[in-house]
Amino acid sequence: MQLISVDELKRRKEAGEELCILDVREPHEYAEVNMGAILIPLGQVMSMQIDEIDDWKDKEVIVHCRSGVRSLQACAMLEQMGFANTKNLTGGILAWQALNSK
Repeated sequence: MQLISVDELKRRKEAGEELCILDVREPHEYAEVNMGAILIPLGQVMSMQIDEIDDWKDKEVIVHCRSGVRSLQACAMLEQMGFANTKNLTGGILAWQALNSK
């Protein structure tokens, strides 16, 4: 697992890169604010209920949560399931919101 900053993610999104972004927060958190990522709460990731992203195993997967703690756990679990290139978004959606409110 590697880290990715919100600055780098924003730059890549603005450049139009096709990115695989996974949000591991809960549905009510996602409803409040999201960046268009696929939502699979951490509990589902931990119980290996990830069918909708199975085809991401050979791609870079950027994982985020609220602050970066749950996504760290999710990255570790995804790696155990064979995802070769996971990146944890440093600071999570809080850092993303702070960056985009400037």
